[in-house]
Amino acid sequence: MATTLSSNKSSVKFGMPSSPAPFSDIGKRVKDVLTKDYNFDNKFILTIPSDSGLLVTAAGSVRDQIFVGDISTQYKSSGTTVDVKVDTCSNVSTTVTVNEIVPSTKAALSFKIPDHKSVKLDLQYLHHHATINSSIGLTPSPFLEFAAAIGSKQHSLGGEVGFDTSTASFTKYNVGIGLNTPDLSAALVLADKGETLKLSFIQSVPINGSTIAAEMTHKFTTYENTFTFGSSHAIDPSTLIKARISNNGIVGVVCQREWRPKSHITFSAEYDSKAISAPPRLGLAVALKP
Repeated sequence: MATTLSSNKSSVKFGMPSSPAPFSDIGKRVKDVLTKDYNFDNKFILTIPSDSGLLVTAAGSVRDQIFVGDISTQYKSSGTTVDVKVDTCSNVSTTVTVNEIVPSTKAALSFKIPDHKSVKLDLQYLHHHATINSSIGLTPSPFLEFAAAIGSKQHSLGGEVGFDTSTASFTKYNVGIGLNTPDLSAALVLADKGETLKLSFIQSVPINGSTIAAEMTHKFTTYENTFTFGSSHAIDPSTLIKARISNNGIVGVVCQREWRPKSHITFSAEYDSKAISAPPRLGLAVALKP
């Protein structure tokens, strides 16, 4: 995954300090260690902020000798955020997000031109002990999605379901439980309509800026087991090293250097020990924010 830059924080605070994270965030800390910034394209991102609240980002990457890119803008004002992105395939993606239409809610309307079936409305509601997310496609035969998590910042239990009204069938249903503390995070998720069980774990170690993570997966239909181990270590406040290895013999490393605030250069490499004759996969990502 390529390096990305965080956008300017909205002046309007949304959410409750005690609310559990959304269901999609269960196990996220482990995923960040094992997958984030592992980019095997050559990618460049330039982000230009302004005092008026407008953020302009230009991104381009080379994949299999083919250049793809996009230009996106983001404007924030009084709890409303408007995102517009134009890519090299002439697609125009727009998202309008409004916080606090009613207390503790957030709504987002998104659509892509020229895809007239892409119009979608997302809603989020936060309670002290619950987080609810829903999505509905604004088409004659929409996709419906619903996710909920209950508990607290430290402990959460949740699930999600997707339904295709055009075929009257469920597209997904998953459940999971998560534990989060500053030094430890663990998650157990039953995914893929009950066919896959995932157990993930991350622990800070008593070395400055270091963590270790692991994810184990079991497929009930094929009895296949897979696992991935990874770690990250901050060599200094500006340099991060990450590594991972999986049971299929694939080894990956990431080195990220921040030479100025919010500007990074990231080098990634991956080698398949079972394919000795194959060259390693390499990637370079540069993200600049003046």
